[in-house]
Amino acid sequence: MSGLDEPLRLSGYFKLNRTYDAHMFYFFFEAASEKRHEEPLAVWMTGGPGCSSELAVFYENGPFRINDDLTLDANEFGWDQTHNMIFVDQPINTGFSYSEDERDRVFDEKVVAADMLDFLKEFRAAHPSYFDAPLFITGESYAGHYVPSVTFGIYEYNKVAKDPFNLEGFAIGNGLTNPAIQYGSYADFSFANGLISKNMQSTLNALYPICKFGINACNTLGWDIVCDIALIFCQDTIVAPIQAEGFNVYDIRKPCIGPLCYDFSLLDRYLAQDKVREELGVGDRPWQSCSPDVYNDFLGDIMRNYEDKVSAQLEAGIKVLIYVGTEDWICNWMGNKAWVTSLAWSQREAFDSAEEQDWHFEGSVVGTVKSAGPLSFLKVFQAGHMVPMDKPAEALDMIASFTHPQSNRSTSASPKLKPSVLRLEKLRASHLLVQ
Repeated sequence: MSGLDEPLRLSGYFKLNRTYDAHMFYFFFEAASEKRHEEPLAVWMTGGPGCSSELAVFYENGPFRINDDLTLDANEFGWDQTHNMIFVDQPINTGFSYSEDERDRVFDEKVVAADMLDFLKEFRAAHPSYFDAPLFITGESYAGHYVPSVTFGIYEYNKVAKDPFNLEGFAIGNGLTNPAIQYGSYADFSFANGLISKNMQSTLNALYPICKFGINACNTLGWDIVCDIALIFCQDTIVAPIQAEGFNVYDIRKPCIGPLCYDFSLLDRYLAQDKVREELGVGDRPWQSCSPDVYNDFLGDIMRNYEDKVSAQLEAGIKVLIYVGTEDWICNWMGNKAWVTSLAWSQREAFDSAEEQDWHFEGSVVGTVKSAGPLSFLKVFQAGHMVPMDKPAEALDMIASFTHPQSNRSTSASPKLKPSVLRLEKLRASHLLVQ
């Protein structure tokens, strides 16, 4: 175990014992604070579907930043400043996670939830002390599907388990959760931001009821072929005409560079180094920022609605934070606000009547927040799809305030935590595989 001046850093694999050959890759970063074992445990899942959480580790809320010469600097706003952080490559065959058995391929959220529950059991068996603190599940984008599914799986497990997890809440950033509602926001958001004309807005809004009918049929019937047809129709008639205008769908202020609209080539080069692969314990296993194979396996899942799992957990008192960068188009704030407002739960009227409050950070208004009971909806100004990348200090303040309410802790209200000076060589894959 590292001393207080050097938090524990781990990377490696856990084999999922309920599977045939699935090996899930993770990074673990112990909190940099003095009372690290009292800090919440937060799990992060990047979306896609099929995008690696190494994107978050090195570009968003992880403790590293990559320099042009492939050295690493510390990120003073990494969420490990106030949390014990686990970043997971999931579903299987995402990032460095793998299985040599085709039967371990993942096609739906039921398996996502089962695999993640298995992973958390394995991690807890190896590192039990971190699970005494509250557990939070977090993620962005397609994690609007992953997060409510995984937390609902934990919630159901806790009802019967002798060793329940201390699940306290979850956070979703710029997520896709209820497509039937969120697809209805594209035309209005695009027009409001000058991306399309009034005539195109009217045309797309006239087509939306057909799109919504298809998505509802997908969720009512549960047939993948119906979900596929709904996806194709909605993409071709609503999404494609807007995207043809040419802009970065993840940040309407910026140009689209490369297939992901951002230049992540430094990460590709960094993870291709032999010394890095040796330290991470991944050998010559190939790595992709986003797997097209995993994406294709989830085509039947994209149009499914996971709002009901959010409602059930709110009723159980599990805290929920939905946060959205206002400059994102693909999972924009209008669509997210619409589905959050539509949630069927006992405090819906209280949420509807709650006023939006300004969110202040270091003397400036950086967003707005609306809350009732365990539910909060937060808009982050001047941020795109990847809020922790665009607004790292504000994102740390946001998540720390959400996970530390008992002390009202936030980076703006408490002393700055000194970032660790980290090098890859500090990583020790001491649990590369747990059979």
